Amino acid sequence: MLKNGQLLIRTDAIGVGVALLRMRRDHPGTSPSPGGEVVGRVEAVGDGVTGFAPGDRVGGVVFDNAYAELVVGVPGLVNRVPEGPEAGAALAVVRGGLVALGALRAGGFRPGESVLVTAAAGGAGHLAVQLARALGASRVVAVAGAPEKAGFLRECGATECVTYADPSWGDPVDVVLDGVGGDLVQRGADALAPFGRLVAFSAGGGAVDAGSLLGNGRSVTGFAIGLWNRHRAEVVAGWREELWELLAAGRISPRYVEFPLGDLDRALDLVAGRANLGRVVVRPG
Repeated sequence: MLKNGQLLIRTDAIGVGVALLRMRRDHPGTSPSPGGEVVGRVEAVGDGVTGFAPGDRVGGVVFDNAYAELVVGVPGLVNRVPEGPEAGAALAVVRGGLVALGALRAGGFRPGESVLVTAAAGGAGHLAVQLARALGASRVVAVAGAPEKAGFLRECGATECVTYADPSWGDPVDVVLDGVGGDLVQRGADALAPFGRLVAFSAGGGAVDAGSLLGNGRSVTGFAIGLWNRHRAEVVAGWREELWELLAAGRISPRYVEFPLGDLDRALDLVAGRANLGRVVVRPG
């Protein structure tokens, strides 16, 4: 039975991400089901819920048991989804697109500037590449783990493609969006032009030598969409609306690979091997 303030959602698409990988690693031999992103339709609403009704198309993040046909969500973390996009494309935008656009905005990106994106072939990264070009970037440098991903990244709008192993990432850039963390945070900071800005949105941590920032007026900003949603929900709502408009206009084109929910292990293998191009999605039924 639903509690006050809850929504029951029948899922059409569920995102496969690192949270599930960590759960499987930390709890081998069991089948834990963490939260994650979903797109679907409201099946029922609990007491105290306003603004939603059965049949509404919605998408967002649920806290627990995301990998199921029926999941429980709450308003504030679940929002309306337009009827037009396919479930996989909508799922890719719901969180990955929001993170990508939010990171660009947090970095103070302006048309005509250059952008470098790490983890560029991933769910948020490939949309960051597309959004940078759609919003007027002069150059977009896409960094990925394997040179074989270059064709995909150029299709997404990258003007230059490099790998983590390459000794140079090319000319300095105005904005770096880092979705990897670790040692790459410093390397991203070193790739900045004078007055450049790095936005770190990975949970991977990492450190930056403050001395490497001083001489060129560089800066580093941390970005977490959950924090923005809690404290600046109206700004996030604006980003969300902008994303749906860009998608409807064909200015971004989310890429995703889809598996049946019963093939979740195969989907996880793709993510674990970092072989995915775009978002990995499972579909119930």
